[in-house]
Amino acid sequence: MKIMMMSAALGAVLLAAPASAQVMMPTEYVTTAGASDLYEITSSQVVLETTQNQQLRDFAQMMITQHTQSTADVKAAAMRSRVRVAPPKLMPLQQELITELRAETGPARDAAYVAQQKASHGQALAVQKAYAMEGTAPALKTTAAAIVPVVEHHIMMLKAM
Repeated sequence: MKIMMMSAALGAVLLAAPASAQVMMPTEYVTTAGASDLYEITSSQVVLETTQNQQLRDFAQMMITQHTQSTADVKAAAMRSRVRVAPPKLMPLQQELITELRAETGPARDAAYVAQQKASHGQALAVQKAYAMEGTAPALKTTAAAIVPVVEHHIMMLKAM
């Protein structure tokens, strides 16, 4: 039952991604990227509280480090582009996923984390690629393009889990 609820929530998160046929405005990109990074960081902190899986611990720590860096990179590019940057905030569906992750324990939490990471990284990749190709702020486009291979590497790692 929980897996079905989680799958529905993951699908909703993917559907919440901006349509690729529509060009994201710089502020929308910064907000979406910030929420994505915050979700990755928060969910990784949750799984680090309990996981005994060393591969997962290493991955979660890497998520915290690398998504903290991408947040800083987007913020710096936004400042160069004169785009106002509000502190990152989770979207409601991301908050629901964190709540579901906290409700799980042991191996079930680990499995939920990996499933959530796969879905969220797919969304993040779509957002970064779309802005890198069609964004209107040059500094943000460059930053998005630099983030794409990092997210692709995370996806590759997740496929091996």
